[in-house]
Amino acid sequence: MLKTKILSAYIRCCLSIALVGVAASSVFAAEPDTEHPGTQGNGDVVIGPDYAIDPDLTNRGNPQGKQFEFSMRLADSKIFRGDDPTLDPKKPVRKERKIFVYVPAAYQDGTKAPILVTLDGPSRLNLVRNALDNLSISKDPNRELPAFIAIAVENGGDDSKGSERGLEYDTMSDRFARFINDEVLPAVLNNAEIKAAYPHLAFTENPWGKAAMGCSSGGAAALTMGWFRPDLFRRLITYSGTFVDQQDDDAPEEGTYPLGAWEYHSSMKLIETSEKKPLRIFTHVSENDNRANDAEETYHNWVMANERTAAALKAKGYDYRYVFSRATRHCDGKVFEQTLADTLVWMWRGYHGE
Repeated sequence: MLKTKILSAYIRCCLSIALVGVAASSVFAAEPDTEHPGTQGNGDVVIGPDYAIDPDLTNRGNPQGKQFEFSMRLADSKIFRGDDPTLDPKKPVRKERKIFVYVPAAYQDGTKAPILVTLDGPSRLNLVRNALDNLSISKDPNRELPAFIAIAVENGGDDSKGSERGLEYDTMSDRFARFINDEVLPAVLNNAEIKAAYPHLAFTENPWGKAAMGCSSGGAAALTMGWFRPDLFRRLITYSGTFVDQQDDDAPEEGTYPLGAWEYHSSMKLIETSEKKPLRIFTHVSENDNRANDAEETYHNWVMANERTAAALKAKGYDYRYVFSRATRHCDGKVFEQTLADTLVWMWRGYHGE
């Protein structure tokens, strides 16, 4: 039964990929090539088992920016209202989601800022803040960051299949990318407290100036944001990415992607059989990252999923960086503390502003 379901879905997916690929190729072919990041830092990297925090992720006494916090009611959303029919009524949904915004001291009001959207906010915003404070004023061209604005978005609640968080992060569609672009970003620009401090705040319209970062299902969401909407987000950071079968069984997307994010690297070979997209992608997995215990759990093996995703990106010729961390676990804090500055520097290499 499952094999029949997968086969029929695979055929439909191939047809849709072909159609989308034709449209996408015409759009991207007409786009000027402004990215020349080179290949420094690309490829597969192994770290550990010993770890230490990168000094650039600590407070080094440099000028600090301003942080803001506000909430968005789910009931006011047109995209994620918290009442989706696929939700499990036993899994709680937030009434409001918090949004955390950090504007670095190096940002000049009125310029069109690049942005980094981080998921499961506030998550690692403390480390991102320190990286910005230290590296947005760096004089080393190989160790600098643009003065991007960090926007940490709280999830809608709970986890896995049937949850609001799972709906937002594990669904194979452009829905979450649209939510961030159409609802969260305007909310940041229109927030009264932020406008008072930065009356001319603006975000770049260049998709190369828009990044997304997440861990676990948040990592899968970051990749999915760029995969389905590379016209909106192109720099993607995934730690312990949930490239497994965690999409809700009732989701309409099951018809095309029956195994959810597993399809990026499954027998469907979504990454390898699709038109190459203008994306720059960082992936990571921990040695002990939710590894499956038996053969029946193959579709839930994080390590296998990330290894195969990295291999698919390599085969397709993407600018990618894949980190395997020894002696670590799912979304391990010491991995972030050692790697995040390097990850951000690698991710933003080649960016030239508006």
